Amino acid sequence: MTHADNAPLLVLVDGSSYLYRAFHAMPDLRAAPGDPNSAPTGAIRGMLNMLQALHKSYPTEHLAVVFDAPGPTFREQLYPEYKAHRAPMPDALRAQIEPILELVALQGWPVLRVPGIEADDVIGTLARTAAEQGWRVIISSGDKDLAQLVDERITIVDTMSGKVRDVAGVQAEFGVHPQQMLDYQTLVGDAVDNVPGVDKVGPKTAAKWLQAYGSLQGIVQHADAIPGAAGANLRRALPWLPTARELLRIRTDCDLGDHVPGLPSLEALRRRPVDLEALRAFYERYGFRSLARALQPGAASGDVPPRGDTGAAQGELLPAPSDAPLRCTTITDRATLQAWLQRLRAAALVALDTETTSLDEQRARLVGISLAVAPGEAAYIPLAHEGPEAPVQLPLEEVLATLRPWLEDAAAPKLGQHVKYDLHVLANHGVQVRGYVHDTLLQSYVLEVHKPHNLDSLAERHLGRKGLSYEDVCGKGAHQIPFAQVPLARAAQYACEDAEMCLAVHQVLWPRLQAQPALQRIYELEIDVTHVLQRMERHGVLIDADELRRQSQALGERIAQLEAEAHRLAGQPFNLGSPKQIGDIFFGKLGLPVVKKTATGAPSTDEEVLEKLAEDYPLPAIVLQHRSLSKLKSTYTDKLPSMVNPATGRVHTHYAQAVAVTGRLASNDPNLQNIPIRTPEGRRIRAAFVAPPGWWIASADYSQIELRIMAHLSEDEALLRAFAQGLDVHRATAAEVFGVAPELVTPEQRRYAKTINFGLIYGMSAYGLAKALGIDPTAAKNYIERYFERFAGVRAYMERTRQQAKAQGYVETVFGRRLYLPEINSPNGPRRSAAERAAINAPMQGTAADLIKMSMVVVQRALDAAGVRTRMILQVHDELVFECPVDEVDWVRTEVPRLMAAVATLRVPLVVEVGVGPNWEQAH
Repeated sequence: MTHADNAPLLVLVDGSSYLYRAFHAMPDLRAAPGDPNSAPTGAIRGMLNMLQALHKSYPTEHLAVVFDAPGPTFREQLYPEYKAHRAPMPDALRAQIEPILELVALQGWPVLRVPGIEADDVIGTLARTAAEQGWRVIISSGDKDLAQLVDERITIVDTMSGKVRDVAGVQAEFGVHPQQMLDYQTLVGDAVDNVPGVDKVGPKTAAKWLQAYGSLQGIVQHADAIPGAAGANLRRALPWLPTARELLRIRTDCDLGDHVPGLPSLEALRRRPVDLEALRAFYERYGFRSLARALQPGAASGDVPPRGDTGAAQGELLPAPSDAPLRCTTITDRATLQAWLQRLRAAALVALDTETTSLDEQRARLVGISLAVAPGEAAYIPLAHEGPEAPVQLPLEEVLATLRPWLEDAAAPKLGQHVKYDLHVLANHGVQVRGYVHDTLLQSYVLEVHKPHNLDSLAERHLGRKGLSYEDVCGKGAHQIPFAQVPLARAAQYACEDAEMCLAVHQVLWPRLQAQPALQRIYELEIDVTHVLQRMERHGVLIDADELRRQSQALGERIAQLEAEAHRLAGQPFNLGSPKQIGDIFFGKLGLPVVKKTATGAPSTDEEVLEKLAEDYPLPAIVLQHRSLSKLKSTYTDKLPSMVNPATGRVHTHYAQAVAVTGRLASNDPNLQNIPIRTPEGRRIRAAFVAPPGWWIASADYSQIELRIMAHLSEDEALLRAFAQGLDVHRATAAEVFGVAPELVTPEQRRYAKTINFGLIYGMSAYGLAKALGIDPTAAKNYIERYFERFAGVRAYMERTRQQAKAQGYVETVFGRRLYLPEINSPNGPRRSAAERAAINAPMQGTAADLIKMSMVVVQRALDAAGVRTRMILQVHDELVFECPVDEVDWVRTEVPRLMAAVATLRVPLVVEVGVGPNWEQAH
């Protein structure tokens, strides 16, 4: 900004936006712990957290929280359909509106609700009034509509995401200047408020037009010159655009009457003194016990409640947190290190965090270690800081030798955020950390899988706190410096905050897990899996680089042949990697039928289109094959050899636990879970995953696990009978659907049944089944209806699950993992349908994820107990891959399937198939 930093600051809070975000960000807290009939308080607590975090970031005496007032505004009069499609406010949120308004007022912040004027217009009027008087204005909101207010004095901040929309931020995000935002919004429309824009004109097209013509007026003047479907849609929309623009324009000249007396003076927006007694009574009424205690006579005074209180859900389970500043000790001498070692040994739980040289966990080296033993108490041990201002530091090896007995003591409880990373980092220095019993990342993953799990988000969401970010201390982009070069005081503050906030977040989340035994068991499973994964990642997998190079050469030759054949069929050379050139050849030169178009109106050449065209034309089939082989070559055969760690001679994938909402693990850098196996070329890549001399690769795979879980969940008699009798379930399904004896089922009928079995699990429609089988949609619909007639339990399960999901917003696995579905009651039909399909599939995928994780833990314990040398090296979907000595093959063949089949008892038997071979492919 160009304005002076010492200009007065006005902060305007979009209270209506805060309401919903607070409601959805917080758990279902209640005024009386454990009583679902008591008053809901989650949004109240979330609102307080957000306002406190905002005020800490932007301290000012002039602040207003603006809410929408009930009743219509001029927009409904102008356009009766305005906001007509908005879902009604949830009852649990509606019940918290008045308490939230009371709380905001008790905090001393002015509350504005102006009848007949939307909150955005109140904010717009106040912001422009202040800016014209030379004030700086911060608008706190996640609403992009307010971006049209941004100028050199007015900035929008989103404290939930950290996004800042100043002039440069708006231009970077939307591709237009803030002065063009209203025109941009008019073209794009606002689906949330039910204001149509120009049909099929999205953000990119709108920005492109505004860059070309400057304004909506300029676009309208050149409407006849804009080509294609977008231009035609624009011309059809011309009569509507003035109304849309008026609906979307934020007013900056509203008469706020007595609501802001004295305007344009802003003194009415000055914060008032806080009535501590009334505020304490409010906290007690709504179950915020530790907040209330902090305001009792004799407690630490202050009108900002202490951080860390979580409200009613935890009640007395949590210690009353302190609002005292964080005390950070920087340990640079032996006496202080010894004193802190005694504190570590005496602490009930210690948060441990590392600062390192790299995000690559296999190669990262320590720069420092931070530790927290109690709320507000943390220390930082610098180990490898460098540069002219680097402090005198204790030798790294001496520090590790001093801490090693505590670090490697399994009886010394430790806590971390993404524990697996720190286990690797310390292992890089020869330290095998034991005693990690908690991980806040995994606590969040189990409790709130659909939300961000990084520590910054957790602290803001659950503590109302915002510490230093990595960019704050190291800078951004090309100017970013290594952490080792950060001045020590700044580095210590950042590191201590991380450890202490981790401990504080744990104090919030762990009691919530303890209160829900099924989720606590899932969390404890995830903790056990972390330790198994760390060992797998550390060991890595051996690959035959020469074999991959041979495959890469063969693929390159085949790709060149396909390219030559494509050029021959096209009658000219063209780039098979260019969608535009493919489109020109297909639809311009050869006149192939246009299957669908892109958002810009050009004929699409995506994979779905190519597959459709390939049914009738040879060239699209060749382009498809070319794409497939090119991806195999670039992603695997060319890349994998370069990813071998020179120190180990192996490839080390990274397993992410807290990514997939179903609980499945994700493999990356490299991704070893997505190697294609439907083509011979894809399967051959697994032949390069080999065992060392004298060893074998073994693969243990659950058989038809999701269908077995479907049988268990649905209790369908026909499915249960097929699995109980050990029948070929696809043949049994075909017999039921086609009404023939199992021995008379043809291969094609079995293929149809297999597609139906797996398709229905994933919510496949009649259209999708028709496409998959290459049959008429009517025939596919008849097959599905016949399936449900014969497997009525499956239909009943699907309907029951949909209704449960709609009622509670989530579904559960057999073992209690919760899978949240935020769009299950969405007014948007496609989103709601997708959520309904996910509701049916997620319990099966999630239960399969739970089973394979349970197997990993049980099998690893058995390997350790038996003292064998066999190592688990990969987990891929429903499969575990092992590296075993030749003399332990029989043990693996016998014990691994027995252990995996016995991890749980379902209504159908779990069956595990084991294969062994010199490489992964031959082990199948």
